[in-house]
Amino acid sequence: MKNSSNGKKHPKQKKKRSVKKGILIFLAVVLTLIIIPVIAGAGLFFYYAKDAPTLDYKKLEDTRSSKIYAMNGDMILEIGEKKRETIEPNQIPPMLKQAIISIEDKRFEKHIGVDPIRIAGAAVSNLKGTSRQGGSTLTQQLIKLSFFSTKKEDQTIKRKAQEAWLSVELEKKKSKDEILTYYINRVYMANGVYGMQTAAETYFNKNLDELSLAQYALLAGMPQAPIDYDPYTHPDLATKRRNLVLSEMLKDQVISQKEYDEAKNTKVEDGLVPLKKDSTTQVITDNYVKQVIDEVQAKTKKNVYTDGLDIYTNMDLDAQTYLYNLVNSDETAINFPDDKFQATATLIDVKNGDVRAQIGGRKIGDGALNDNKAVSAKRNIGSTAKPLVAYAPTIEDLNYGSGQIYADMPYKYSDGTDVYNYDRSYRGNLTMRESLVDSRNIPALKALKEVGDDKSKEFISNLGLTNDVYEGTAIGFESSSEKLAASYAAFANGGVYYEPSYVNKVVYADGTEESFESKGKRAMKESTAFIITDMLKDVINRGTGNPAQINGIVQAGKTGTSNYDDDVLYKVKGEGSPDITFVGYTPKYSLAVWTGYDDYYQPVTLYNQQLAMDIYREFMSYLYQNIEPTDWKQPSNVVRIGNEVYIKGHTKQSYQPYQSQSTTTYYNYYEVEEHTVTTPSESKEESNAEKEEEKTEITQEKPTTDNNQNNQTNNNNNNTQGGTGGVNVNGNNPPRTSQPRGSDKKTKDD
Repeated sequence: MKNSSNGKKHPKQKKKRSVKKGILIFLAVVLTLIIIPVIAGAGLFFYYAKDAPTLDYKKLEDTRSSKIYAMNGDMILEIGEKKRETIEPNQIPPMLKQAIISIEDKRFEKHIGVDPIRIAGAAVSNLKGTSRQGGSTLTQQLIKLSFFSTKKEDQTIKRKAQEAWLSVELEKKKSKDEILTYYINRVYMANGVYGMQTAAETYFNKNLDELSLAQYALLAGMPQAPIDYDPYTHPDLATKRRNLVLSEMLKDQVISQKEYDEAKNTKVEDGLVPLKKDSTTQVITDNYVKQVIDEVQAKTKKNVYTDGLDIYTNMDLDAQTYLYNLVNSDETAINFPDDKFQATATLIDVKNGDVRAQIGGRKIGDGALNDNKAVSAKRNIGSTAKPLVAYAPTIEDLNYGSGQIYADMPYKYSDGTDVYNYDRSYRGNLTMRESLVDSRNIPALKALKEVGDDKSKEFISNLGLTNDVYEGTAIGFESSSEKLAASYAAFANGGVYYEPSYVNKVVYADGTEESFESKGKRAMKESTAFIITDMLKDVINRGTGNPAQINGIVQAGKTGTSNYDDDVLYKVKGEGSPDITFVGYTPKYSLAVWTGYDDYYQPVTLYNQQLAMDIYREFMSYLYQNIEPTDWKQPSNVVRIGNEVYIKGHTKQSYQPYQSQSTTTYYNYYEVEEHTVTTPSESKEESNAEKEEEKTEITQEKPTTDNNQNNQTNNNNNNTQGGTGGVNVNGNNPPRTSQPRGSDKKTKDD
């Protein structure tokens, strides 16, 4: 019997309609997720591509060198200048061609300039973390080097579209060998060398067609990161990269296992010839230029070797030349003991942080961007740490003055370790000034303990120093001459810290320019900087820094000496200290000098421990030949009482008497009235009446430009109690001797 018509649909009709609906949904999804985005993407691609640069073949051959200028506009050197030999397409060595294709673009012979398969493969490899190649073809790399910025932030969708368009256009008009030839001739190969033919001549003294498989693999791998893969300076990285090229060639079956093993077992240095000597100017400015390149690349992301920049530096070329010759010339006034004796120095303009001159070592070769120890080396700065870590923070935070009293007496660290001064003696109650002048360790440690490690660390961090602070940091920590000169520059300019700056401005290839100025930030009160400076004047006038004194120039400074730990004494090759530092400054310049040996266990003998001050004195004397010396102006909130300087309202200082073993605290009032002793419960602040009285009774001494401005007063007061509240601030001053090696690294300093 047939089914009657009762309004219900047949099951087969339902199924057909369901299938149709599914197909429609699928087509809608495909249209939405694939076709529309593809059409939109294609439209966007051609929209961007229409503004692509003209395909100029000359740019494929051209390398845009950069010029570096001194602060007066004189050109120092040109990086990338004419260091390039080229080959023709029919001169490409087959083994080099295979090496480049294996490491850079395995489908080079098959794609049309862009390679969707390569892009997809690179994406998958990146997800797996096994990427050997990026998504760009060798043709795209050539276009990018020739027409576009290499800055990461410039690699936009628009730029990528234009890069792809030009790559396809180039593939239409040039053969694969012609494109590969452009690449071989153009790439940067380190040490100012461009092109692989030039590299073959420079590194191996051979033509490009005369190299071994190992040497071809080295050259093929270098363009990705030429400085990192430089076989002269980074043989380990160069070997690793070369071996990766060889393994890819073996995987691609273009070399045999025997050839692979033989090349891999060849030392990367085999066949290298010494690099030719650079020009005199390049040698003299080598360390400075290294910092210029680093700063430009960090701030602009530009490649100074290929991007055609005009770089204007903060270098005083005359000062740089004098400093280089001072530490390197055989006719120098400095009596260096041997050629292995090292010195680094950094000169900074205190008003803006500009680095005017820098030397990163002596007798270190002929340039080629040698390691700059003025920046990279971290050696112990000794007692030059005391103003930074101990005394300036107490002035800043506790409102102490230079007359603050410290008891130089037997003292132990918190772990019970004994602490010694350089002469293993104690001088009793000393002012902060006298403690600095004679570079006593124990008062500095007590000052740090009083202000606290946290406050001290906060203070030095405002001066660009990232060191941790613990109880022994008061008498020494590791730093460089660059950081030391920059931190002391803040004392010289009234308390403002500027980050060291090597570059003034950069003019780009398109004519636009970018200026760089170190923006200062207040690191301390002006009164703190002045009080520290006033004390450090005496370090040079009559203290440990006296050999740095220059007649007629007002300057301040601090000496620093480190010593060996007892547990390494058996390694030390004689008597002496590993590090001798001096940092000094004027109202115009800050100059830090370190001396020692690269071999840490080769000590600086007592006889040679004045050489850092000799370098400072000779260089600063040169700088001031045509400069009128000036003095620092005393801030309005600072008062001078006798030889000491204080913050107004804080002329009452506490001390622990040398003779007393009790915890009773005494206070000195530096007023005209007779000495008064008060109880510990009294505030460190003066009453309003005392402040009013101070205004009427205290006369301020006007600073002079005489470098010995306070010497007579100091000498007259050495054994008197006048102006010091009844305390003998100088005590018995024994003859200075070489600093003994103590029992703990935290105690060793001058």
